[in-house]
Amino acid sequence: MTKHLISVLAFMAVTFAVQGSSHFLLNKDHFAAVGFLRGSPIMLMGFSVMIIQGLILSLALSRLAPTVPTLRDAITISLGFGLFLASYIVLTEPAKYAVPSILDWIKIEATASAVQFGVFGILLGWIHRKIA
Repeated sequence: MTKHLISVLAFMAVTFAVQGSSHFLLNKDHFAAVGFLRGSPIMLMGFSVMIIQGLILSLALSRLAPTVPTLRDAITISLGFGLFLASYIVLTEPAKYAVPSILDWIKIEATASAVQFGVFGILLGWIHRKIA
């Protein structure tokens, strides 16, 4: 159980660092130009999603690699789930909403998602190997 709790906390930290930096620092002007975003996000909802997603990823690694998982197992699972989740954000949202630049949206969201799930995959593998 400890590895799942630590994995969830790691996912929250990575997600907040990557997505928070993207939204509030690196691409602040881009997101400010998107008319459908809230001025102040509801952080509790965001944290709830991070907890759910982090737990799903940790449990998936435990079920798909029940012995001591390799770093490759963890990165594959994290990037696979990341691709699944990010495909909606990267491709569907700019298809539904009037974003200022579809190409910029795709580049920003795809990059942030790749970094988020890549870094988390490394941490997930390390956590599950250390606390097997």
